[in-house]
Amino acid sequence: MARRGKKYLKALELVDRSKTYTVEEAVDLLKKIAEVSQRGFDETVELAMRLNVDPRYADQMVRGSVVLPHGLGKPVKVLVLAEGEDAKKAEEAGADYVGGEELVNRILKEEWIDYDVVIAVPEIMPKVAKLGRILGPRGLMPNPKTGTVTKNVEQAVRDAKKGRVEFKVDKAGNVHMPVGKVSFEREKLLENIYTAIDAVVRARPPGAKGQYVRSITLSTTMGPGIRIDVAETMKKLQELAA
Repeated sequence: MARRGKKYLKALELVDRSKTYTVEEAVDLLKKIAEVSQRGFDETVELAMRLNVDPRYADQMVRGSVVLPHGLGKPVKVLVLAEGEDAKKAEEAGADYVGGEELVNRILKEEWIDYDVVIAVPEIMPKVAKLGRILGPRGLMPNPKTGTVTKNVEQAVRDAKKGRVEFKVDKAGNVHMPVGKVSFEREKLLENIYTAIDAVVRARPPGAKGQYVRSITLSTTMGPGIRIDVAETMKKLQELAA
């Protein structure tokens, strides 16, 4: 078992491992942990959800994207693979890099990955397919299910810049995603978290049976996990939707 540092152990003392917290209590605790830890940088708040699915089956795959209302607290570099009028629209929307086959070739030759999001129009996807070995392992491969293969490149670029986050269940049935920075105002962080959880809940696949969300955990980049009360969270989501 890996040895934990003093800052981690000091933060762990603040967490009651025998209880589950509301999202509101967890956010307050995350901020206390950040104060105690004094990491010297603005830690990311991470959301982890364990789902009652088996992604080996197509009807139990969970995948999607969500635009966080208050972003991720960092600039997002967007690359758009498009040509002609679509390329012009992408540039006007604020894309950092725009191009067609020349950018595909650059990525292939240089394994260039100096960007956070890749968006492509459907027409260019046959050329983009060859980038799978480079973009796939890094979670950058455009996909229509996450809104990154689209003719509406303007909206896709704007969403990415605002803080669109993609999520996909892993082999163990878990979903992980960033939901903001610990320095965010409390209400903004709460809104981001509830928006992210709601997106995963709405992405429930047809093959999921029984209780879909088994557990929810929040943590900072280098801090201990805080277990969230699932039932209370689901109730809160219903109240927010009303």
